[in-house]
Amino acid sequence: MAQSWIATSIEGVFICHNVVHADSRGSFTELWRASLHAPTGELPMVQANLSRSKAGTLRGMHFHLRQADLWLLIDGRALAALTDVRPAVAGGVPTNEMIELTTGDALYIPRRVAHGFLALSDVTLVYLVSNEHDGTDELGFAWDDADAAIPWPARPALVSDRDRSNPSLKELLAGLPQTRPSEDR
Repeated sequence: MAQSWIATSIEGVFICHNVVHADSRGSFTELWRASLHAPTGELPMVQANLSRSKAGTLRGMHFHLRQADLWLLIDGRALAALTDVRPAVAGGVPTNEMIELTTGDALYIPRRVAHGFLALSDVTLVYLVSNEHDGTDELGFAWDDADAAIPWPARPALVSDRDRSNPSLKELLAGLPQTRPSEDR
Protein backbone atom coordinates (compact mmCIF):
# COMPACT_ATOMS: atom_id res chain seq x y z
CA MET A 1 0.00 0.00 0.00
CA ALA A 2 1.40 3.34 -0.93
CA GLN A 3 0.12 5.04 2.23
CA SER A 4 0.39 3.93 5.84
CA TRP A 5 -2.20 2.84 8.37
CA ILE A 6 -3.61 5.58 10.61
CA ALA A 7 -4.98 4.72 14.06
CA THR A 8 -8.54 5.83 14.85
CA SER A 9 -10.03 6.61 18.26
CA ILE A 10 -11.06 2.95 18.70
CA GLU A 11 -8.18 0.69 19.71
CA GLY A 12 -7.22 -1.69 16.92
CA VAL A 13 -9.19 0.11 14.16
CA PHE A 14 -7.04 1.61 11.40
CA ILE A 15 -7.70 3.45 8.13
CA CYS A 16 -5.48 3.77 5.08
CA HIS A 17 -6.12 6.33 2.34
CA ASN A 18 -4.69 4.57 -0.70
CA VAL A 19 -3.45 6.57 -3.63
CA VAL A 20 -5.59 6.39 -6.76
CA HIS A 21 -3.41 6.91 -9.84
CA ALA A 22 -5.66 8.22 -12.60
CA ASP A 23 -5.05 9.27 -16.18
CA SER A 24 -6.99 9.38 -19.44
CA ARG A 25 -7.16 5.54 -19.56
CA GLY A 26 -8.72 5.12 -16.13
CA SER A 27 -7.06 4.47 -12.79
CA PHE A 28 -4.89 2.12 -10.76
CA THR A 29 -4.95 1.64 -6.99
CA GLU A 30 -2.96 -0.85 -4.94
CA LEU A 31 -5.50 -2.17 -2.44
CA TRP A 32 -3.71 -4.90 -0.53
CA ARG A 33 -0.46 -6.82 -0.35
CA ALA A 34 0.37 -9.87 1.75
CA SER A 35 3.26 -8.17 3.54
CA LEU A 36 0.79 -5.58 4.87
CA HIS A 37 -2.17 -7.88 5.45
CA ALA A 38 -3.22 -6.04 8.59
CA PRO A 39 -1.82 -3.09 10.51
CA THR A 40 -1.36 -5.28 13.58
CA GLY A 41 0.41 -7.98 11.58
CA GLU A 42 -1.40 -10.67 13.53
CA LEU A 43 -4.27 -11.99 11.45
CA PRO A 44 -3.81 -13.14 7.85
CA MET A 45 -6.78 -12.61 5.55
CA VAL A 46 -8.13 -15.89 4.16
CA GLN A 47 -11.31 -14.99 2.24
CA ALA A 48 -12.39 -12.13 -0.03
CA ASN A 49 -16.00 -10.97 -0.47
CA LEU A 50 -17.66 -8.42 -2.75
CA SER A 51 -20.58 -6.26 -1.63
CA ARG A 52 -22.50 -3.78 -3.78
CA SER A 53 -24.96 -1.36 -2.22
CA LYS A 54 -27.31 1.21 -3.69
CA ALA A 55 -27.15 4.78 -2.39
CA GLY A 56 -29.17 5.08 0.82
CA THR A 57 -28.58 1.45 1.89
CA LEU A 58 -27.58 0.77 5.48
CA ARG A 59 -25.72 -2.44 6.33
CA GLY A 60 -25.13 -3.31 9.97
CA MET A 61 -24.54 -3.40 12.79
CA HIS A 62 -22.50 -6.61 12.91
CA PHE A 63 -19.43 -7.93 14.68
CA HIS A 64 -17.48 -11.14 14.93
CA LEU A 65 -15.99 -13.04 17.85
CA ARG A 66 -13.23 -14.73 15.80
CA GLN A 67 -12.91 -12.68 12.62
CA ALA A 68 -11.24 -9.41 11.69
CA ASP A 69 -12.33 -7.52 8.55
CA LEU A 70 -10.34 -5.45 6.10
CA TRP A 71 -12.65 -3.27 3.99
CA LEU A 72 -11.45 -2.00 0.63
CA LEU A 73 -13.77 0.60 -0.89
CA ILE A 74 -13.53 0.00 -4.62
CA ASP A 75 -15.99 2.67 -5.71
CA GLY A 76 -18.27 5.22 -4.10
CA ARG A 77 -18.68 6.96 -0.75
CA ALA A 78 -19.79 5.35 2.48
CA LEU A 79 -20.15 6.46 6.07
CA ALA A 80 -18.72 3.68 8.23
CA ALA A 81 -20.06 3.31 11.76
CA LEU A 82 -17.89 1.55 14.30
CA THR A 83 -18.97 0.62 17.81
CA ASP A 84 -16.42 -0.86 20.18
CA VAL A 85 -18.53 -3.32 22.16
CA ARG A 86 -15.56 -4.68 24.17
CA PRO A 87 -16.03 -2.16 27.03
CA ALA A 88 -19.78 -2.85 27.08
CA VAL A 89 -19.18 -6.57 27.63
CA ALA A 90 -17.18 -5.64 30.75
CA GLY A 91 -19.96 -3.34 32.01
CA GLY A 92 -18.68 -0.14 30.43
CA VAL A 93 -20.09 2.11 27.75
CA PRO A 94 -19.56 1.29 24.06
CA THR A 95 -17.69 3.90 22.05
CA ASN A 96 -18.57 5.00 18.53
CA GLU A 97 -16.69 6.46 15.63
CA MET A 98 -17.96 7.54 12.22
CA ILE A 99 -15.51 7.52 9.30
CA GLU A 100 -16.29 8.65 5.77
CA LEU A 101 -14.72 6.33 3.22
CA THR A 102 -14.11 7.20 -0.41
CA THR A 103 -12.83 5.22 -3.39
CA GLY A 104 -9.51 3.57 -2.57
CA ASP A 105 -9.78 3.73 1.23
CA ALA A 106 -9.06 0.68 3.39
CA LEU A 107 -10.43 0.14 6.90
CA TYR A 108 -9.17 -2.56 9.28
CA ILE A 109 -11.75 -3.72 11.87
CA PRO A 110 -10.63 -6.07 14.65
CA ARG A 111 -12.76 -8.73 16.32
CA ARG A 112 -15.58 -7.50 18.58
CA VAL A 113 -15.78 -4.07 16.99
CA ALA A 114 -19.24 -3.73 15.49
CA HIS A 115 -19.39 -2.23 12.03
CA GLY A 116 -21.86 -1.09 9.47
CA PHE A 117 -22.15 1.57 6.82
CA LEU A 118 -24.54 3.92 5.13
CA ALA A 119 -23.96 4.10 1.36
CA LEU A 120 -23.74 7.81 0.52
CA SER A 121 -23.59 6.86 -3.17
CA ASP A 122 -23.66 3.51 -4.96
CA VAL A 123 -20.87 1.53 -3.25
CA THR A 124 -18.67 -1.37 -4.29
CA LEU A 125 -16.83 -2.84 -1.32
CA VAL A 126 -14.39 -5.74 -1.21
CA TYR A 127 -13.75 -7.06 2.24
CA LEU A 128 -11.12 -9.52 3.29
CA VAL A 129 -11.68 -11.59 6.41
CA SER A 130 -9.38 -13.52 8.72
CA ASN A 131 -11.64 -16.60 9.01
CA GLU A 132 -13.64 -18.41 6.38
CA HIS A 133 -17.30 -17.53 6.79
CA ASP A 134 -19.37 -20.25 8.47
CA GLY A 135 -22.29 -18.20 9.78
CA THR A 136 -21.69 -18.96 13.47
CA ASP A 137 -19.39 -16.00 14.07
CA GLU A 138 -21.55 -13.06 12.98
CA LEU A 139 -23.58 -11.26 15.61
CA GLY A 140 -25.70 -8.18 15.11
CA PHE A 141 -27.68 -5.57 16.95
CA ALA A 142 -30.23 -2.97 15.87
CA TRP A 143 -28.66 -0.23 13.78
CA ASP A 144 -30.78 2.38 15.56
CA ASP A 145 -30.38 1.03 19.11
CA ALA A 146 -30.58 3.85 21.67
CA ASP A 147 -27.88 2.32 23.92
CA ALA A 148 -25.44 2.15 21.01
CA ALA A 149 -26.22 5.82 20.19
CA ILE A 150 -24.72 5.71 16.70
CA PRO A 151 -24.99 9.20 15.19
CA TRP A 152 -26.36 8.26 11.76
CA PRO A 153 -26.92 11.46 9.73
CA ALA A 154 -30.23 10.28 8.24
CA ARG A 155 -32.64 7.37 8.21
CA PRO A 156 -31.62 4.86 5.56
CA ALA A 157 -33.72 4.23 2.48
CA LEU A 158 -32.94 0.50 2.44
CA VAL A 159 -32.29 -1.91 5.34
CA SER A 160 -32.39 -5.71 5.06
CA ASP A 161 -35.00 -7.69 6.99
CA ARG A 162 -32.16 -9.29 8.97
CA ASP A 163 -30.67 -5.93 10.00
CA ARG A 164 -34.11 -4.52 10.76
CA SER A 165 -34.92 -7.42 13.12
CA ASN A 166 -31.62 -7.56 15.04
CA PRO A 167 -31.93 -7.49 18.86
CA SER A 168 -30.92 -4.57 21.04
CA LEU A 169 -27.25 -4.19 21.94
CA LYS A 170 -28.05 -4.93 25.60
CA GLU A 171 -29.82 -8.19 24.70
CA LEU A 172 -26.99 -9.29 22.45
CA LEU A 173 -24.19 -8.52 24.91
CA ALA A 174 -25.87 -10.18 27.89
CA GLY A 175 -24.44 -13.61 27.10
CA LEU A 176 -21.01 -12.74 25.70
CA PRO A 177 -17.79 -13.52 27.61
CA GLN A 178 -15.68 -10.62 28.85
CA THR A 179 -12.63 -9.62 26.83
CA ARG A 180 -9.88 -7.05 26.86
CA PRO A 181 -9.29 -4.91 23.74
CA SER A 182 -5.69 -6.18 23.43
CA GLU A 183 -7.03 -9.74 22.98
CA ASP A 184 -9.22 -8.77 20.03
CA ARG A 185 -6.89 -7.58 17.33
